[in-house]
Amino acid sequence: MCSCVRRSRALSPALLPRLLLPRTGYRRASRGLWTSVQRLLATTGGTDSQLPPFPSQARVVICGGGIVGTSVAYHLAKLGWTDIVLLEQGRLGAGTTRLCAGIVSVAKPISVECQMANYSLNLYQQLEEETGVKTGYANTGSLCLAQNQDRLLSLKRLASRLKVLGISCNVIKSKAVAKLHPLVNIHDLVGALHLPDDAVVSPPDVNHALAVAAAQHGVQILERTTVQQVLVENGHVMAVETDRGSIECEYFVNCAGQWAYELGQASEMKVSIPLHGCEHFYLLTKPLPENLSANNPVVLDMDGRVYVRNWQGGLLSGGFEKNPKPIFTEGRNQLEIQNMQEDWDHFEPMLSSLLRRMPGLESAEILQLVNCPESFTPDMRCLMGETPGVSGYFVLAGMNSSGLAFAGGGGKYLAEWMTYGYPSTDVWPLDIKRFGNLQSSRTFLRHRVMEVMPLLYDLKVPRWDFQTGRQLRTSPLYDRLDTQGARWMEKHGFERPKYFIPQGKDLLSLDQSKTFYKPDWFDIVGAEVKCCKEAVCVVDMSSFTKFELTSTEGEALDLLQHLCANDLDVPVGHIVHTGMLNKRGGYENDCSVVRLSKNSFFIISPSDQPVHCWSWIKKHMPSDPNLHLEDVSWKFTALNLIGPRAMDVLAELSYVSMKPEHFPSMFCKEMSVGYANGIRVMSMTHTGEPGFMLYIPIEYALHVYNEVMSVGQKYGIRNAGYYGLRSLRIEKFFAFWGQDLNAFTTPLECGREFRVKFDKDMDFLGREALVQQRHDGVSRRFVMLVLEDHDTELDVWPWWGEPIYCNGRLAGTTTSSAYSYTLERHVCLGFVSTPPGPDGLPTPITPDFINRGDYEVDIAGQRYSAKAKLYPFSSLFTQQKRRKEDLELSNLQAK
Repeated sequence: MCSCVRRSRALSPALLPRLLLPRTGYRRASRGLWTSVQRLLATTGGTDSQLPPFPSQARVVICGGGIVGTSVAYHLAKLGWTDIVLLEQGRLGAGTTRLCAGIVSVAKPISVECQMANYSLNLYQQLEEETGVKTGYANTGSLCLAQNQDRLLSLKRLASRLKVLGISCNVIKSKAVAKLHPLVNIHDLVGALHLPDDAVVSPPDVNHALAVAAAQHGVQILERTTVQQVLVENGHVMAVETDRGSIECEYFVNCAGQWAYELGQASEMKVSIPLHGCEHFYLLTKPLPENLSANNPVVLDMDGRVYVRNWQGGLLSGGFEKNPKPIFTEGRNQLEIQNMQEDWDHFEPMLSSLLRRMPGLESAEILQLVNCPESFTPDMRCLMGETPGVSGYFVLAGMNSSGLAFAGGGGKYLAEWMTYGYPSTDVWPLDIKRFGNLQSSRTFLRHRVMEVMPLLYDLKVPRWDFQTGRQLRTSPLYDRLDTQGARWMEKHGFERPKYFIPQGKDLLSLDQSKTFYKPDWFDIVGAEVKCCKEAVCVVDMSSFTKFELTSTEGEALDLLQHLCANDLDVPVGHIVHTGMLNKRGGYENDCSVVRLSKNSFFIISPSDQPVHCWSWIKKHMPSDPNLHLEDVSWKFTALNLIGPRAMDVLAELSYVSMKPEHFPSMFCKEMSVGYANGIRVMSMTHTGEPGFMLYIPIEYALHVYNEVMSVGQKYGIRNAGYYGLRSLRIEKFFAFWGQDLNAFTTPLECGREFRVKFDKDMDFLGREALVQQRHDGVSRRFVMLVLEDHDTELDVWPWWGEPIYCNGRLAGTTTSSAYSYTLERHVCLGFVSTPPGPDGLPTPITPDFINRGDYEVDIAGQRYSAKAKLYPFSSLFTQQKRRKEDLELSNLQAK
């Protein structure tokens, strides 16, 4: 054990000073806020000695007086909302806000989080001028250190993404790190990312400033008022019941932080808010002998699992250990969060890491070890938006130890959501509807957050998977496929095969293969793709979301015609690909709809959309007893038979011709397969290859699979996984919702105008916006980019989010990518836009602009030339490949 730990533990806890910054900051903030509230009361007829009366009604009630809740109140008030009440069960800012480390950094894993943090930085900087309250804002910048080349690659990828957002950053060498921070030991560093605009603040003071600004805009703030439950009537928020009485309201916002889960469960209609608390440790030192500059950058040593910032002449240092300690498994057992029990043995690995990074601290005197709770979510992303079960119930919680960085931007986006119906940017990665009740198990959450907390600083390479909470939802074929070498990934709790390891392969090395370069499964997936193109493969796609919409008369068709951009009034048995659009014309859902009968429809949606799609349909569904929506995902196993011999396999099993003249494309028949009746067979594959989807009642799943595999042996059948599907669909230029399409993407921007019923004299959601866009022209287009000078063997692979340059100008970003085994090159899909016109407005994009541009894709700071097209051009490369092979063969014969 190092000497610092011995010295610290030798000190009697009674002699340790209390935590200075949060404690004094909180007291200052409380006093200032109360003075501000009293002053506001005096101007509205109250007296300095009176508490404001308890309101009986409000437009919106916000629960939580930490920095997240005050940010929501502030932004709603700025957008013109009135009758806002903010309730805090203890005192303002006495929760996690009081003990927050005070670091605001834009170094976040996804773009929307970077945007939120960047907005927060700008907001906190100008709050002092707006309110007169000092926030402790100091523009220190930050350094993200890299101890190995993989970490440096991840930082280069982050730098490319930040530059797209206009955020200043630079990848620097290790010697430059020493110049920026004299205490950092650089002997094992290979580089770093410098973020000059990052900052530190005093969280209690920022909270104070937001509360003062909100109060000045009319927000009523009530401390020591506990929300007991939210009352709901007809699926909509009606009132909030507190220990001081009830408040009738239209909207409720749960910003309860640690207690958000319990508050959701305590409501009249339970609301699922999947988060769980863990202990989070950081230490404070007394002022160091050598005076550090107040502007020394924050140090984020993710490989060492620690962060360090200046603090009152000394340092504050914490981290994210490999073995976190979950807390608060039930009940709201603290009104205000106190510094919990010290645990030096638990903190020792992080302290050792700190001393390796900053050896000069060996003689520093430790003031205190702080142990405070932080809440974490199942996927390391915060929870935002309107809950699916209760209209008017909004959530902003689960900040994964980034509450300060996300509070400003998160409050802004949620306020926009409540005001306009959706934020000003795509926030699907944070939307609470990405989760359902299946993620609300306390056991699941406890185990998952123990994995999530270390992952915050772990190096995450492409296509990594969570290891906890697995095998929660499985197909009836899971055990059978597992014994045949399936390697699994998880989507919305559902196990899906990635690929199948052939017999004789080293299973351990493949399972542990993690790289930014060519992966070890490359040849395995290549063989599966080859089989899909030349023979037949079977893929278990049971994870798809599946609904049935039925009615006694024409109500089901009327609803779908209103929700869907494409025409659903088709003959029975026909399949229609369509989008469900919002008022802006953007995709809320991208689905396939089968007309089973005159008044019955089968809706197939992406795997991660069961909650979002269900809530979107229900939101627009009239209250009609003749109209019924049912989630039938659990009733059907879905098998995808892909390849030219798929029709032979099915024909032999059903004694029915499966040729196109008898079974046309985009058609569905209910038929027998083997001994099983009632199989919904559809002539589509979701990849562009020939084949069929089989939707099988689960009791027949194993029988049908066995029969397919048995008969298929003579046709070269094999199992395949989703990695192969990804390659096939990307080379065929197929866009997927949640990856390529989102609520801001319209059909006209991604070449799907032919799926819009412009020629029908009927209204549908988004029609007006699409008509206007068609008149004005689109300013961005979905394109396919084939990398031309990228070496698959030696170069870093693209993933998603890479910047796209056209004629040297930033033109867009990629949305998905994969290696095309057909083209023998990497293919990226993404959106590009034209430069703004002289008036600064977007200009329409044309096919000529796409075809004539010189394109490059930036992968971790290295640009690779690419060819862009508006349509799939695999056939062109196939012809070129065949001509090349013919030429090589003729040359060989000539020799």
